[in-house]
Amino acid sequence: MLLLNASYEPLTTLPLRRAILLVLREKAEVVHGDAGGAVLHSATTALSVPSVIRLRRYIRVPYRRRVPLTRVALMRRDGHHCAYCGKRAETIDHVIPRSRGGAHVWENVVASCKPCNHRKADRLLDELGWKLNVTPTVPRGLHWRLINGEHHGDPQWAPYMARVAA
Repeated sequence: MLLLNASYEPLTTLPLRRAILLVLREKAEVVHGDAGGAVLHSATTALSVPSVIRLRRYIRVPYRRRVPLTRVALMRRDGHHCAYCGKRAETIDHVIPRSRGGAHVWENVVASCKPCNHRKADRLLDELGWKLNVTPTVPRGLHWRLINGEHHGDPQWAPYMARVAA
């Protein structure tokens, strides 16, 4: 579920349970129902499953300078491809290993496949003669806060996601 602020600005994605609770407590309203027409039933109520909900009150979102480094966001930044060989990535790797003073920051962490991660271990790229296929950078923009937002595929989200990308 996509959660919008009262101003129709996208805030985040939510699990179904949290979205339903916000609607039932009248803290949010349904903007678009599920495209499949799914309905949840209780003993006394039937509620259509929402795809997009909007908060009734505007909430101020504090500005953050840096996007938080999470595994999901890192995989999304690198397109789920290994930074060393280009195959499908399953793990993350520190370019300069933490055991050698490398920090856990965007500029030092890349997505990696298990074989490359295992071969590299705690060595530097120069020791192996390897090069990175990409330069790790800090992602910028509000859309990075919407984890899996652009990959959801729900066409009802498109008008709201376009506002974020602009």
